[in-house]
Amino acid sequence: MRFYSFQIVVEKEPEDEGYLAYSPTVPGCFSNGKTIEEARRNIREAIEQHTASLLAHGESIPQDDRLVHVEELTVGIPE
Repeated sequence: MRFYSFQIVVEKEPEDEGYLAYSPTVPGCFSNGKTIEEARRNIREAIEQHTASLLAHGESIPQDDRLVHVEELTVGIPE
């Protein structure tokens, strides 16, 4: 078994109580869930299915060597 790493992003749905998850490494591969954990499980399944389809069609599995770092930054703005 070979292991691959995929960057994922989980965002709060703007007009829903759930979360959207996608991978910048695998364009067009996305999922969602009612919780962050569910969205994470669902994007894992979506990536597994997507990569299985790529391999079945003789295509390579995309890997991105760049590291994406996301964090929250708070900035004070004078009024």
